[in-house]
Amino acid sequence: MRIIAGKVMMDRNAPDYLLETPEQSYQQTRSLIQRWHKRGRLGYALTPRFAPTSSPELLEKVAQLHQEFPDTWIHTHLAENQQEVAWVKALFPAQAHYLDVYHHYQLTGPRSVFAHCLHLEAEEWHCLHQSDSAVAFCPTSNLFLGSGLFNLARSWQQQVKTGIGTDIGAGTTFNMLQTLGEAYKVSQLQNYKLHASEAFYHATLGGARALSLDHLIGNFTPGKEADFVVLDPQATPLQALRWDNSRDIWEKLFVLMTLGDDRTIAETWVNGQCAWRQKDEETA
Repeated sequence: MRIIAGKVMMDRNAPDYLLETPEQSYQQTRSLIQRWHKRGRLGYALTPRFAPTSSPELLEKVAQLHQEFPDTWIHTHLAENQQEVAWVKALFPAQAHYLDVYHHYQLTGPRSVFAHCLHLEAEEWHCLHQSDSAVAFCPTSNLFLGSGLFNLARSWQQQVKTGIGTDIGAGTTFNMLQTLGEAYKVSQLQNYKLHASEAFYHATLGGARALSLDHLIGNFTPGKEADFVVLDPQATPLQALRWDNSRDIWEKLFVLMTLGDDRTIAETWVNGQCAWRQKDEETA
């Protein structure tokens, strides 16, 4: 599988048994990069938990690692809720805004992916665009926690790369179809009509571009790696009814993103090989 992952790095404002010194974090992370980064289809993401659990010294170590290994990714949280934004301003009074903390330590860029981004200032949108950084829009997590609503229309206006994320801790599903359904609701609450074509773009090629991997994955262009799922559009009676009454491909895709779930996934293919079939599981 093509996987990008990394050890969480944090040295303050967390339980003692989860903390490490900046030097420990640097050494452990460096060892993991040397062991796993670019091994087959694996990639490493430098993962400072988020600014409140990162001292300036730790962020300097993250920057040092990225300078040593510039083709690693960077992943962290940004402006998920308003209390967090205020906390960051108190912890880093010298920086202009939340994103400026990461930008100051040279942690923005084409391989940087910032989760959530619900409460951004105008300058932060501008910085995301100028640095070619990306946003991971995590609608199920944002709705579950009541953190706020991601401004998808603004991401287009500011020309900021955006992909759909499922989150881990607070997300309520890993299924991308269900996640797109929640993204539609988030957009509806802001009077933005999320068309099925745009939704599926964010979940495929848009996500690939957010990770700077669109030369390898994201669509079916000849020569790309064949990572895809096969969908059963009539997996449930309700889906079958709506599918049969859909007038065009866009209505059919809309049914998939609003009614689809794990039952809709018929097959999963990894790098050109079928890794899982629902029929095989049903007959096992």
